[in-house]
Amino acid sequence: MPDLLIELFSEEMPARMQPRARDDLRKLVTDGLVEAGLTYGHAAAFSTPRRLVLALQGLTKESPTLREERKGPKTDAPEKAIEGFLRSTGLSLEQLEIRDDKKGQVYFAVTERAGRPAAEIVADVLEKTIRNFPWPKSMRWGSGSLRWVRPLHSILCILTDEAGAEVVPLDVDGITSGDTTRGHRFMAPGVIRVTGFDDYTAKLKAAKVVLDQDERAAAIWHDAQQMAFARGLEVVEDKGLLAEVAGLVECPVALMGAIAEDFLGLPPEVLQTSMKEHQKFFSVKNPKTGRIEGFVTVANRETADHGETILKGNLKVLSARLSDAKFFWENDLRTVKTEGLEGMGAGLANVTFHNKLGSQGARVERIEALAREIAPVVGASPDLAAESARVAKSDLRSEMVYEFPELQGIMGRYYAKSANLPEAVADACRDHYAPLGPSDDVPSEPVSVAVALADKIDTLTGFWAIDEKPTGSKDPYALRRAALGVIRLVLANNLRANLAKWFEKANSATDTADLLAFFHDRLKVFLRDQGIRHDVIDAVLAMAGNDDLTLVVKRAEALSDFLKTEDGENLIQGFKRANNILTQAEEKDGVEYSFGADPKFAEGDEERALFAALDAAEAAIAPAQQSEDFAAVMAEMAKLRAPIDAFFTAVQINADNEILRRNRLNLLSRIRQICLSVADLTKLEG
Repeated sequence: MPDLLIELFSEEMPARMQPRARDDLRKLVTDGLVEAGLTYGHAAAFSTPRRLVLALQGLTKESPTLREERKGPKTDAPEKAIEGFLRSTGLSLEQLEIRDDKKGQVYFAVTERAGRPAAEIVADVLEKTIRNFPWPKSMRWGSGSLRWVRPLHSILCILTDEAGAEVVPLDVDGITSGDTTRGHRFMAPGVIRVTGFDDYTAKLKAAKVVLDQDERAAAIWHDAQQMAFARGLEVVEDKGLLAEVAGLVECPVALMGAIAEDFLGLPPEVLQTSMKEHQKFFSVKNPKTGRIEGFVTVANRETADHGETILKGNLKVLSARLSDAKFFWENDLRTVKTEGLEGMGAGLANVTFHNKLGSQGARVERIEALAREIAPVVGASPDLAAESARVAKSDLRSEMVYEFPELQGIMGRYYAKSANLPEAVADACRDHYAPLGPSDDVPSEPVSVAVALADKIDTLTGFWAIDEKPTGSKDPYALRRAALGVIRLVLANNLRANLAKWFEKANSATDTADLLAFFHDRLKVFLRDQGIRHDVIDAVLAMAGNDDLTLVVKRAEALSDFLKTEDGENLIQGFKRANNILTQAEEKDGVEYSFGADPKFAEGDEERALFAALDAAEAAIAPAQQSEDFAAVMAEMAKLRAPIDAFFTAVQINADNEILRRNRLNLLSRIRQICLSVADLTKLEG
């Protein structure tokens, strides 16, 4: 079985597009080959700035011959039926086979489609892949019609087996396939002829090109750490930056430099963000002080002076960038000193948040009022929460955040501390956006929690009031993320909050019920990731107090654990049996059996035992529910399993004696009432 090697060689591809391009190339080619009848053993895709590569092992040499049989009409069928069958098969009458069937003789069409050699199939699939490649952005060049992310220079496409390498003939807009590539643009730009994947990777490495993106990333990280360690420093981990830088170089050469003393007083986040966004530098910190004191840059070539000239050029550009950052920082500090943090944010009154929801300044006022309402529930000082809300957005008017929007909140904390505001206020400025993503830490300091909740709830109720809700996959205002943030804040801090009340306080025009239903959907997603079934969540959401998310989750966890036990599973079946019999009887009789079960009419030990068990359960479950000890509630429920099973085994519900029948139906009603007091068990599946 031959191996296939494909290389699409072009001008430099954007690093951010390379991971998806690798996946797309592998999927499009392998799917196309398999659809055409070929199989393969293993596929791997690689990328460097100038090449997109796919290597397949164990490709079949040709597609199989396909034999197809189609049963047609009987030989004595009407002429038009036989003609229609001939047209559909493309055969003549003489080419049909006649075979005996149960009802006589019938025509059969037997066709064979010869297999195709792998090279022919690969050429068709690869040309289609190139012409229809799903780049996020692409371009045309010269006079051709081909579109690629950057001008495509060459196509390497070879099949290799024991006999050697064979070029797969291919021509895409004048670019013909071959068995050659080129090495590093500067250090080894010459043509390289290859005979297979192993030969290809070895010759590329000799030509100063590391093909495997993971190998490049590992080399960068290893060298950066070693250089920092030698100076008693640490590289700040940034996996996203590492992947991006690995996509910018073919021959990674890590170089380390020091940050000038003038800039060491800048907040570390400013240094890190400026170097990452503008220069793609890794930050290097002093573990003893936490200060960013150096950087690692990655060059794309080896030089005779070991990178000294490259480092000098980078330092010159970096100094200019950091001079700008220092200027922004010092200007912002002067503003805070002269006007205060509220003064810095005064201009938010002239910044539109949304044309239907007013300015950012008006939004700050709403958040302040809501934070004051929320504060007592989360154990925060209402005055501190209100003060924090007033200044939390002020850094949006700073020069630093204007330059680096990703530093909003972070800079707010620095400015609050420079204004000598309380620590809780400074922390709230930083933390009120959190959590943004599912892996972000959740604030726990009460003032931060109050402002973070107020910020998110104001956003949600505002957009709900103007009917700008998420639809399908579209969520331009990140409302799903905001709802998940509220859920995580409530649950992580074990808050007992009535969300509906907060929604009404935030915006009286909001459809509270609809927004609460949206929260319930988000909660289902959140709990499903923790292994709680959606029908269990539905069962507890049907209970009163479903805007208290902590209560909902406590009930759901207890019910979920209960259903994993044998007693739980069997009790649910007993409840459903009781509920079904009772529902049918109530529909038939036109009455509701909900009271009056009397133990004096009990005839056997099993029936009397059930009365006693229900009495005991009611007495124990009510106080456990009151104290929200749902584990105890479920333990009491489990005790009902055996008496209910025994009752159904020994007792005929629909007895001939009408008094006994009614009494037993009312007894079933007690089972239903007790079970439904825990959750709406009718919503459970199975």
